[in-house]
Amino acid sequence: MKVIFDARDKGVTECHAFGTPIDSSFGLRLHRGIFNRFLEDGVLSRSTGVTIVTTADALAGSGLGTSSALVVAMCEAMREYAGAPLGRYELAHLAFEIERRELRLAGGKQDQYSAAFGGVNFIEFFDQDRVIVNPLRVHRNILLELEASLVICFTGLSRDSDAIIDAQISRIVSKDAGVVEAMLSLKEAAFAMKRALLAGDLCAFGDTLNRSWLSKKSTAATISNDLIERLLKIGHDAGAYACKVSGAGGGGFLLFMTPPERKSELIGALNVAGGEATPVRLTEDGVEAWTQP
Repeated sequence: MKVIFDARDKGVTECHAFGTPIDSSFGLRLHRGIFNRFLEDGVLSRSTGVTIVTTADALAGSGLGTSSALVVAMCEAMREYAGAPLGRYELAHLAFEIERRELRLAGGKQDQYSAAFGGVNFIEFFDQDRVIVNPLRVHRNILLELEASLVICFTGLSRDSDAIIDAQISRIVSKDAGVVEAMLSLKEAAFAMKRALLAGDLCAFGDTLNRSWLSKKSTAATISNDLIERLLKIGHDAGAYACKVSGAGGGGFLLFMTPPERKSELIGALNVAGGEATPVRLTEDGVEAWTQP
């Protein structure tokens, strides 16, 4: 019996003997870590082989939470396959534990909960791994206007988020006053954006996004660079009134807000400048898995 990992987007296939944990310090680490956890928890039978095939539309290191979304998706698929009784909170926490604690990949836990739950949420994180996902009851018209106002643009750079996150953590641990103040500002921005969204004030929402970008930039020198600043300026000149780099920064995707009537102009200007800009779709659904009939 064999366990096969087939990462189609990477063009990598691995074949291992089934029944014992697999070294997850190299290779397809996410696949190996998930398999090991489900095997060690007794969820998978040690007498049955399994093939896991994956593909991702967004590159790892793009700032869109691709790695965490992939971990959540694979965990949900394994849960469905094995009939494991895991709810959304348990699934997100399991994905967090595998990615951050067992594989020791740098990052937070917001991506796992966003992927598991979907929708528009205000997520609160507390001590002792307590998390509360609060679905926001935003009027449909506001969500449609927000969706029509959003554009994302790939810079063409896939970056190593670990180095940026490690630099931020180092400055926080050393109690760097500037970084601590910036992190508190980012926290307050989340509350302000929640209030603005519920009220349908997208201008205030955008203003807060701009302020949070300035706070984010001050937490590590490598979050922005000449390419990012050039694309952000081009976006502003083409009608965007708010912008921010998604994820850790240093590359990946940029997020813009623009009046809907100027969206095509913004996308065109960013694409001419060498970016890869597209509209955004909001979804109410989180991770889904099904058994083939």
